[in-house]
Amino acid sequence: MRRKFLTRLSLSLAVFVLLFMGIDQFDRPITLTQAHAAAMDDMGAVCADCHEDLSPAFAQSYHGRAWTGMNSSSTCQSCHGSADKHIDDPSRETIVSYNKDGGRSTEELNKQCLNCHVATSMLSYWEVGAHSRNDVACASCHTIHTSRSSVDQLSVCFTCHRSKRGEISKRSHHPVQEGKVQCSDCHNPHGTQSTHGMINAENVNQLCYQCHADKRGPYVYEHPPVEENCAICHAPHGSRHAKLLTEKVPNLCQDCHDWSRHPGTPYDGKTGFTGSSPSNRFFGRSCLNCHGAIHGSTSFENHAFTR
Repeated sequence: MRRKFLTRLSLSLAVFVLLFMGIDQFDRPITLTQAHAAAMDDMGAVCADCHEDLSPAFAQSYHGRAWTGMNSSSTCQSCHGSADKHIDDPSRETIVSYNKDGGRSTEELNKQCLNCHVATSMLSYWEVGAHSRNDVACASCHTIHTSRSSVDQLSVCFTCHRSKRGEISKRSHHPVQEGKVQCSDCHNPHGTQSTHGMINAENVNQLCYQCHADKRGPYVYEHPPVEENCAICHAPHGSRHAKLLTEKVPNLCQDCHDWSRHPGTPYDGKTGFTGSSPSNRFFGRSCLNCHGAIHGSTSFENHAFTR
């Protein structure tokens, strides 16, 4: 009887000691940082318990590779905020969610990205860029959990710029669909100091000269619209006319060169199509048959840009 009493007393004391020693642990709420700090070195092992579909792709992503070997503070929480509440309530309202229905403002989401990327040179003019001013979030274009190579730039840009998809599909176009030119070759989506369209140059001509250096000159006689802006005559994304021209010549030429001078005849629908056949001015290269040096002349005697 006495032995049974002592056994029960020992058990009671043991339980009391265990409770007394661990009461602080039981009282404190278990948070992600406290319970899993060591595991977080494995790029969000705790988060992967629920988000297992994202974990393999994230390991190969830019962020995943950048975080390899870094301390435990570089975790999912770096972008998504504290996960303490999210563990108990796994809703988008308890975490920084980058989905459209995540309930966070564009400014708040972009601030999360700029915590790390604010020193990136390509973001120097983000605040003055068209995307920032039009409330575009970084996550609208960038996928956080997938590798960079899996992102198709054209698909991303065409999500908003749908009219440009049709333009580059026209018969005369820059080789964008062929993969030889990308949108970012001409545009900086993160903003530029200068211009409409966020182009990667001080002006349109300087951008075009990066590939079309033969049109830079210098010329003895310069064609004024060429000197001013290449886009006066050319549609940069695509056109149904040859050489990306905004109109078919001679109509394009007669936008500036009126009918009162050479050649003296406006090539409109009435005079261009008389009799049984259209005017021969509509065939071949039209005005360019004679005025072949249309971008500028290097001859002191050739102010008319003729061959």
